[in-house]
Amino acid sequence: MAATTRSERPVLRHSSLSGGSFIQDHQQYKPTPPITQNITDVLLAAGDTDNNDLSSKTPLHFNANPISADPEKVTESGIVHSIFPRSPNPLPAGTPKLVATIFYKSAPPHYSDATSLAVDGRLPSPTIPMGSAPTMDMEKLPREPPAPEPEQLDHLYGPFVSQLCLTHFLQIVESLHTPYQRMNTSHRCLDQEEQPRVVEVTISPLPNPDYLSFDDLRKHESIWRFEREWNVEVVLQKQSVFRQYKRLAIFDMDSTLIQNETIDEIAKFVGVEKEVSEITARAMNGELDFTASLKARVSLLKGVPADVWDKLKTIVTISPGARELCRSLKVLGYKMAVLSGGFQPLAEWLAGELGIDYAFANHLEVDEKTQTLTGNLVPSFPIIDAAQKRSLLRTIAAKNNIPIKQTIAIGDGANDLPMLHEAGLGVAWCAKSKVQLEAPTRLNGESLTDILYLLGLGDEEIKELDSVAI
Repeated sequence: MAATTRSERPVLRHSSLSGGSFIQDHQQYKPTPPITQNITDVLLAAGDTDNNDLSSKTPLHFNANPISADPEKVTESGIVHSIFPRSPNPLPAGTPKLVATIFYKSAPPHYSDATSLAVDGRLPSPTIPMGSAPTMDMEKLPREPPAPEPEQLDHLYGPFVSQLCLTHFLQIVESLHTPYQRMNTSHRCLDQEEQPRVVEVTISPLPNPDYLSFDDLRKHESIWRFEREWNVEVVLQKQSVFRQYKRLAIFDMDSTLIQNETIDEIAKFVGVEKEVSEITARAMNGELDFTASLKARVSLLKGVPADVWDKLKTIVTISPGARELCRSLKVLGYKMAVLSGGFQPLAEWLAGELGIDYAFANHLEVDEKTQTLTGNLVPSFPIIDAAQKRSLLRTIAAKNNIPIKQTIAIGDGANDLPMLHEAGLGVAWCAKSKVQLEAPTRLNGESLTDILYLLGLGDEEIKELDSVAI
């Protein structure tokens, strides 16, 4: 028997903005069978016979089922399958909309060809991704058996936001409506149409806030499980003019705009790196009071040469995408600020490197005679802790007549949480576990330019911004 050739799976295209249904999208359609007779053939065959000789009439052959039971070949029908309803439900003007930006997580890598990962015919055991649980310490986890890991579906359907992935997401969101209400949806592939890494989905209406608030929707366990199954991250925002047209960007410095922790790097000069880094890690995860931990760490820096900042500039690594992100925001007319629990000399240098307008950080006291650090903070300057970061966000926004809704804040530590919640959009970037759990949104990408996708910009617009001279 001849082998059957299956048609290609449906693909995600801009042309799939209308038509189809959830179920029909993923059926493998057979092409419409060729019609071997038309009405003219039938009439001519009937007219060639003698009207009085009924027995000599050519029988009319109607092929009721022209598809054979076992066709030799199934060819592509040319139909573009869609996950969107053919006739959207009419909704009143001004119906609130939800924008979901879905990012496929390229690191750690997943592959659609599962056999390439197999060892002795078995796939490797799944691991807990950073930030998905309050602790990675097995001794602190509960003793009852863990819930079964969701199947990694990107192994089956490809390392990108597949159409089935998108369909699954829409079905989940639609199921959250109480009482049930059919959604209207549309989508855009922000980076590329074929095998996109980033897809923006617009959904209306939102679930009824009397049953499910927007904050609870962002952290809903069904969406969390969906992210695990498909190896994606979902950022949810309410659609408004302020989502796309923000005017102020606030950044943390250490482990955000730069990949280093400044105070840990300084500690290396006096051999107390281990002690300082342990306190830093606990403080950034919210286990210690920030101000008290900062003073304790600074006290260990006594005797460090005051010219340490020049040496640090050769050590510091600016995070991937930081320059490109700041440049694009500058072209768009943004004001930018770096608010750091680190130290002012390095924050000012970084602001100059990235074209940032404001830099606020902590000031270390210097002994003028020995030109070394005293181990104290300059008392006349406020400590840049969590409350001060939030206050500075408000102050800078007010100074530039920018509504809070038009601000975005990006950070990774527990001391960033208040400003992340205060801003119009707060993003925990490659953050500590507690911060990822508590922040309004979180992203764990490889390049800070992913932030531009949250503003509704696609690759073509980002390239256009890059071409502008500043």
